[in-house]
This record gives sequence, C-alpha cells and structure tokens, in this order.
Amino acid sequence: MPSYCLECGGELKYDPAIKQYSCKSCGLTFSSQDLLKGRDQMVRPETDDDAKKRRHKEYLKWWLSGDKSK
Repeated sequence: MPSYCLECGGELKYDPAIKQYSCKSCGLTFSSQDLLKGRDQMVRPETDDDAKKRRHKEYLKWWLSGDKSK
C-alpha cells in the first residue's frame, strides 16, 4: 500500500476507527480501494485504445474550433 497521498504527496496514516487512510498534509481520506486504483492509474501505460480515443477527442476539438490553418 502506498504511504503517500495521491494528491499532494504527503504522508498517509491509517485510521482504524474509520478504516481509511488520511493525509497528514492536506487532510484527504482514502480507502484501500482508492489507493489501489490511484496506484494502478499512475503505473498503467496508455493502451492503443486510450491513445486512439485521445487523438479522436483532440481532432474533434480542433475541428469544432473552426481553426483549420494547422
């Protein structure tokens, strides 16, 4: 389990009363599942599908902006 906050990088402390980790710096609380998801998102490489969706969104944004000089 990561011992640092996903938002600010501060130290996390487990609180058994609420069964969550709380950040000593910013005060955010995380469940074990939140920390696992956050770690997976930070480590997970971009897949081909993700890259394709991102390029599609960028193209649509460009097309709808009306700036066709690029």
